[in-house]
Amino acid sequence: MPENSPVNQYQALVAANQISFDNSQQQAVELLEQLYLKLVTKQSWFSHKKTPIKGIYLWGKVGRGKTFLMDVFVASLPNTMCKRQHFHHFMQDVHAQLKACAGRVEPLKYLAKQFSQQYQVLCFDEFFVADIGDAMLLGNLLQYLFERGVVVVSTSNCAPDQLYRNGLQRARFLPAIAAIEQHTDVLHLDGKQDHRKRSLTFEQNYFELPNENDQRAALHFSLLKCFGLESDLPSLHHSPAQSSTAACETKMTILGRELNCITQINDAARRVICFDFSELCQGPRSHFDYVELAKKFHTILLFNVPAMSGQAYERIKARGTEDNGSNINISAGETGEREVMLAPMDDAARRFIALIDECYDSHIELVITADVPQNKLYNNGTLLFEFERTKSRLIEMASVEYRNKTRAREEV
Repeated sequence: MPENSPVNQYQALVAANQISFDNSQQQAVELLEQLYLKLVTKQSWFSHKKTPIKGIYLWGKVGRGKTFLMDVFVASLPNTMCKRQHFHHFMQDVHAQLKACAGRVEPLKYLAKQFSQQYQVLCFDEFFVADIGDAMLLGNLLQYLFERGVVVVSTSNCAPDQLYRNGLQRARFLPAIAAIEQHTDVLHLDGKQDHRKRSLTFEQNYFELPNENDQRAALHFSLLKCFGLESDLPSLHHSPAQSSTAACETKMTILGRELNCITQINDAARRVICFDFSELCQGPRSHFDYVELAKKFHTILLFNVPAMSGQAYERIKARGTEDNGSNINISAGETGEREVMLAPMDDAARRFIALIDECYDSHIELVITADVPQNKLYNNGTLLFEFERTKSRLIEMASVEYRNKTRAREEV
């Protein structure tokens, strides 16, 4: 058995006490080992395309070791064989490449061909679909990738049949789900242990704001000073209800859109920026904006985060009114359908989730001030499932171990 195989790597890490043995991970390690052996000991790449190899879809609750196991698998393969990306980054690349080949016939098929000529294996961490644009693309793109023999390994917090649940026009995403289930071995990582709650040493990076405006301002100014930042903005003295993004005088451009920040410094020694929550999460932002910010800065301060809980409600949408009657199924006798309406802060909560995901994946140091304790940021609403990952990541991002990874990145 090769020394760097997934099983050997896992056993070596356990023996060195770098990780604790988890019996629930064994089936995943063995499945990854089987895939590894098929990839490196079988026929040539062209033979693989004639006899496709099934990929793997690992899913389970946060902290079960999905990303860690994928990284062990990726480390066992030659760089030329495998490409590993956070799923958001992959979709950003897809959108950019589609723009570059505008006017080409069947551009998704062309992209699949390009990917297949570069890599035999694509690994996607945090496979999660919330955007209707991504959902519409994936059905065909995944099918084209599988047809070309590309092996896809993914991690996710939900089973394939729960992807993009309650999403707009979800029926158009079902082919993507069917392709995943057909071309990958789906494994539920159902261990009881949350490895992110292992023994960690913590440094405070989350600060609950006092009620008095002067005290709020003092806290904000002290945090700015800690990171070598300065600001005399009057908005720092205000409560969130009084604060206005118009008061923010430092401007920058991200993906062609202007973005206001409280203050920033970006030189050889320090790359730090500070935002008000309303500017970064309540405006027209996407996860692509957060990807770009993570490329430019090592540290992000996020001030005035509010409680984001809120109960969504349902309504019955009458057929023939808002959809012009285009989807009426007369034979089925359908007269309307139930539609879930978002709570007031759900859009901001989704952006906050995407921001934390990107900061975590890129090892960004994040400092937060908020109106409520961390465990009360979001505890009621339709995004409870998605926010579980966010809560777990916020805990780990406050650890010395996480900060050490961040500081190592800064030195590169």
